[in-house]
Amino acid sequence: MKIAYRQLAGRLESGLARVWLIAGEEPLLVDEGLTAVRDAARAAGFAERELHVVDRGFKWTALESQADNLSLFSSRKLLELRMGSARLGDAGSKAAKSLIENTTDDRLLLIGIHAKLDSSTARLSWVKAAEKHGVRVDVWPIERGELPRWVAERARRHGVTLERDAVELLAERGEGNLLAVEQELVKLALLDPDRRYDAAALAAAVGESARFDVFRLTDALLAGDGARALRVLSGLRSEGVAPPLLAWALAREFGMLAAVRFALDNGEDPQQVLRSNGIWPRRQPLVRTALRRLSRAELVRLLRLAVRVDRAAKGAGGGPGPWEAITELVLAAVAPAPREGVRHA
Repeated sequence: MKIAYRQLAGRLESGLARVWLIAGEEPLLVDEGLTAVRDAARAAGFAERELHVVDRGFKWTALESQADNLSLFSSRKLLELRMGSARLGDAGSKAAKSLIENTTDDRLLLIGIHAKLDSSTARLSWVKAAEKHGVRVDVWPIERGELPRWVAERARRHGVTLERDAVELLAERGEGNLLAVEQELVKLALLDPDRRYDAAALAAAVGESARFDVFRLTDALLAGDGARALRVLSGLRSEGVAPPLLAWALAREFGMLAAVRFALDNGEDPQQVLRSNGIWPRRQPLVRTALRRLSRAELVRLLRLAVRVDRAAKGAGGGPGPWEAITELVLAAVAPAPREGVRHA
């Protein structure tokens, strides 16, 4: 059986399958799904848990022999496997398929993968076996339009009160990393559970988070504030923020600006363009400011520099180092060449 993550709670209420496979690119939801199955298993009498992290060189033969040895103190065992990928090689696929097909009522198999199952991995024999003999749970990222509702719900769960603009800010900043949102809400609940946060108070409260400082950098770039952008960049570097995170954030920002710029130059309605590109109302003034400075040609140049940053961040040969490439991109974004005749959003 294959279900979506949102169906997991209901499926657990109907009973425990022998095999559970939970996979997706959103670590927070994958881990919470694993916890939900684990709690249900404990309630059903699976008192012993045996956890294995599958990495390169994992001994599948040893696992197969151990899996059959039930504890002297428990007749029911939960065998949990954590994987970074569904691609296990021939030996691993064969062993995983055997474990799945030979699971009994006294042994529950729980598999967690922090990666999505694409069309090719979903066809692997052991994955198909898991779907046939148990439940496969696909964890998909929360859609942009659903993020504010998700953030508001998580805030209520932690007892944190957020005004609407604060919900929007946290949703915007947490897109692509729900774990960052969860961590900030936990921190807010511990620091001042009785406080009511608007956007300004929230921004100040999370200001020390490197993850959110990345977005302070992109905001400074949109505003054309070179001095602030360089200060934030220096702080990120001193805090040891990984260049790939910056590369992703900068490419995402300039890609969005380019898409808006091209649509405007083609005569599309400005407000509709902003909405269709998923730009939150709170950020629209910043985007408009950036578009007044940046032409189509300048954005194309920035996208090329962003590609160069991505290559440098990944250690590709040739060219400047990652921080030099990022600094070059930041300077290019805040000091574009003057030009005339652009249509503003």
